[in-house]
Amino acid sequence: MEILELTGKIHDESRQGEAFLPVQTTGESYQKRFYIESYGCAMNFADSEVIASILNTEGFGATRNLEEADLLFLNTCSIRDKAEQTVRKRLTEFRSLKKKKPGLLIGMLGCMAERLKDKLLEEEKLVDIIVGPDAYRSLPDLIAEAETGQKAVNVLLSRDETYADISPIRLDSNGVCAFVSIMRGCNNMCSFCVVPFTRGRERSRDANSIVLEAESLFHGGYREVTLLGQNVDSYYWVDEQTNETITFAMLLEKVARISPLLRVRFSTSHPKDITDEVLFTMARYDNICKYIHLPVQSGSNRILQLMNRTYTREWYIAKIDRIRELLPMAGISTDMITGFCTETDQDHKDSYSLMEYCKYDLAYMYYYSERPGTLAERRYTDDIPEEVKKSRLQEIIALHRIHSLESMQRDVNKTFTVLIEGNSKKSDTDWHGRTDHNKVVIFPKENYPLNKGDYVQVHIHSCTAGTLLGVINN
Repeated sequence: MEILELTGKIHDESRQGEAFLPVQTTGESYQKRFYIESYGCAMNFADSEVIASILNTEGFGATRNLEEADLLFLNTCSIRDKAEQTVRKRLTEFRSLKKKKPGLLIGMLGCMAERLKDKLLEEEKLVDIIVGPDAYRSLPDLIAEAETGQKAVNVLLSRDETYADISPIRLDSNGVCAFVSIMRGCNNMCSFCVVPFTRGRERSRDANSIVLEAESLFHGGYREVTLLGQNVDSYYWVDEQTNETITFAMLLEKVARISPLLRVRFSTSHPKDITDEVLFTMARYDNICKYIHLPVQSGSNRILQLMNRTYTREWYIAKIDRIRELLPMAGISTDMITGFCTETDQDHKDSYSLMEYCKYDLAYMYYYSERPGTLAERRYTDDIPEEVKKSRLQEIIALHRIHSLESMQRDVNKTFTVLIEGNSKKSDTDWHGRTDHNKVVIFPKENYPLNKGDYVQVHIHSCTAGTLLGVINN
C-alpha cells in the first residue's frame, strides 16, 4: 500500500498529507466531540471516515479544535519506525492536554494499536482506548468502558469484516475526490511487511455496496473515486443471489459505467496479480485513469526472493512492457527499498538499473526499516549500516529526479483534460488539478466561470520535476 508519510517522495503540489483533521460539524447537538488524526496509507484515511460515521451514529460529532474535543484519536501506521515515532511524540502532546482536562480520553487506533497492544497496556498513562482495524464497530462501547476508568481494548482480527454497510463521513474532503475501500487485509507474506499481522487475512467487500457508494458520491458532486485495497487485483467476490463471480476487472468496469464524468483510480496493485483483463478494461473506458502504482521493492532477484515477492526482475520488466504496450500513455509509479538484509553493492546496482529501464513517473523510496514481528525480523539479520542504506537511497532518489523531470518535460506543449480539485496551495488565483495519468497541474483561473469538480482542457507550457504548469486552452 502506498505510504503518505515518506522518505524520498518527489512532488510539489499534492492532496496527500501526514495528518488528517476532521471538519467541524455544525448545526447539530452532540453529547461529545472527537478529534482524529491519521498517519500512513490511504486505507487509514478511508478507515477514519468509517470511524467518523460509526461515532456520528452514536451521537458523537467531529471537531478540528483540540481544546473542544472530549476524545482524541490517532489512527496509526506501523509500516516504518519513523511513523511510529511520530505517533508516540503526538501521544505525549495529547497527554499534556489531558492534564488540563482530566475527563479527556485518548485512543490509539489502527495498525500500531494492533501491533503494540501489549506494550501500550503496560504504559498505563499513554492511552485509554486501543482499537485494531477490524474492531471499529465496538468503539462506542469501548468509549463507555473507558469512561469508567478501565482500559478499553479490542484488537481482534476478523475474517469477514469489510464495513460494507457503513457510509463513510468524508472528513476534510475537497468535495471532488474520495476513497472507496473495496477489500481489507493481505494474503501476501512479504517478509519486510507487517500488514498481514496488523490487518489480517484478505477479504473482499460486496461489489454491490461498492458500486452504490460510488454512485452516491457521484450524485453528491464527487468526480473521482479511488478504489482501495492492499492488493486490489486479488479482489474476488461471489454474488450469492446470482452466483456470479466478480473479479477486479469486472468491478472496475461496474464503477466506470456509473458515469463518464466519474474518474476511477485504484491502488495498490501487486505485480503478480495485475492481469491483461484489467489493462484491457482500463483501455476501454476513458474515465478509468491511465495510472498504475506497481511496487517493485528491489531490482535484484536475490533480494526479491528474500522479500518473498514471488516474481523475478525479468518477470516484472515484462509486466511493465505489457502495460506500456496496451496503455502507451499510462503513468507508472513504484515503491523501492534500499538496504534490505544482506543487500550487496551488486544488488543495489540491479535496483538502480531497473529504475533506469522503467523510468517511473513517480516513485516512493525508502531505506529498509526492520519491523518487529515480520518474517524478515525473524529470519534475517538487519546487517546493512544505516549510512549505507541512506547513501543508496540518495542515489536512487537522484536518479528518479532525472526521470521525473524528463517525464514532466515530455508533456510540455501538450493539452490535457484536468479535473479541478481546488485552489493551488500557493495562490488562490490558480487552480490545482490532475491529469488522468496522475500528474499535478497548476494553472491560472483567469476569468473563466469554473468550479471545483469541473473538467477543463489545459495547455502545458512548462514544468518542474513534480508539477505541470499551464493555461486554460480556449
